Amino acid sequence: MTQANDIPRVPLRDRIGSFLSERRALLRDYFSAVSGSAGRLIFSLIYFVALANTLSIADFGLFATASAAGVMLSRTLAFGFISALYRTATIRPRLIGSYTAGFLMLALLSLPVLVAASALTWLLFFSTTLPAGIFAIVIFAEALLWRPVEVAMIVNNGLGRFGRAATLAILTAAIKAAAAALFVFWPTPTLEAWAWFYVASNVVSLALAFGVFYPRQKLRLTPYLYWRRLSDSIYVASAEVLFYLQMEFDKLLVLAMGGPHLAGIYAIVMRLVDLTAIPIRTFSMMLVQRMMRAPQMLERLKVKIGIEAGILVVSTSALLFLAVVLHFYPNFLGRNVSEAAPLVGLALFVPALRNLVEYHAELLFARGQTLIRAGNLALLAALKAALLSSLLLQVADTQTLVWSLNGMFALLYLASAAVTYTALRRPAKAI
Repeated sequence: MTQANDIPRVPLRDRIGSFLSERRALLRDYFSAVSGSAGRLIFSLIYFVALANTLSIADFGLFATASAAGVMLSRTLAFGFISALYRTATIRPRLIGSYTAGFLMLALLSLPVLVAASALTWLLFFSTTLPAGIFAIVIFAEALLWRPVEVAMIVNNGLGRFGRAATLAILTAAIKAAAAALFVFWPTPTLEAWAWFYVASNVVSLALAFGVFYPRQKLRLTPYLYWRRLSDSIYVASAEVLFYLQMEFDKLLVLAMGGPHLAGIYAIVMRLVDLTAIPIRTFSMMLVQRMMRAPQMLERLKVKIGIEAGILVVSTSALLFLAVVLHFYPNFLGRNVSEAAPLVGLALFVPALRNLVEYHAELLFARGQTLIRAGNLALLAALKAALLSSLLLQVADTQTLVWSLNGMFALLYLASAAVTYTALRRPAKAI
């Protein structure tokens, strides 16, 4: 019988080489995707600095809040059929042409819903601060121009073409940054003028996305394929609206209860928080794809804890680094941003907690538990609205408000984790 001591020992260097060789494709895909995040982060920072220091703080707050509303409302486009298109690209890429045609058809059918929801949002939150025409221009840019660009990125990621998706992300971020840089030299840098600059940059991005990066397949309407996915897509659309409602509703509440200037300060702080989250979203996207193919991968507690701990450490470190830079160089990102610079460090744990809530939503999507995902996001949106409203009514100074956000997002994280990990104990839905 062979003794344990007789088994040849493989050198550590060879074992590491074997490990990397077996996962070479995965590492290549990950670094391709991360390169897109890094490039997008750089150009997004240029865009932010140029715009935040050209518009007044109040106008920047109005634009950031209207843009956040546009991102939320854009999720009603095509009744969420983008989710079916993504699953198709990931699992059955030969049907992309059919599902793209279905997306275009449903996008047209969803326009009345988008218009009605936009009008209601303007009446509730913007009627006294932002002209309806400017609001409509921003919604048009976000929902009908930028959202289809995101579709092109989503489809390429679904196909595993992470390099192409990363390149498109970098180029479109560069186009927006160039528009903001040109706007710096515009003789009348008003919010209305910027709205048209924003439309122009998104038109260029849309032409690039579908002219160069979208996969070439013949468009074929195949209605019987769509109806099977439509109910699930509507769940996803509802969940996406609720997701961005709970992500962006704070900006709407701050505008409604605190006015445009406070909304501008708050938008600057949260934009810096968002920038630190860009690399984490790449990791979440690739993890979701892997889970769609292997739903059992999160059965081990060690894996669950390890992933969440990694998101916490990376997210917090990124904002801490930014806070230290702004502490010693408050004008590093410009004069207007310097007014919000002392507040950045007070929101230290907000990026991690927000990223973890977003990660929970992606887990439920990957498992096909779209109805539970929608319910969880509705719960979080209601809880966030109640907590933030209470803070705005009780807290007088901005520093205390920003510091209190850590506790608010901690409560949102605990609620999300309870719902998500309870749901994950159930069998995954067949995709």
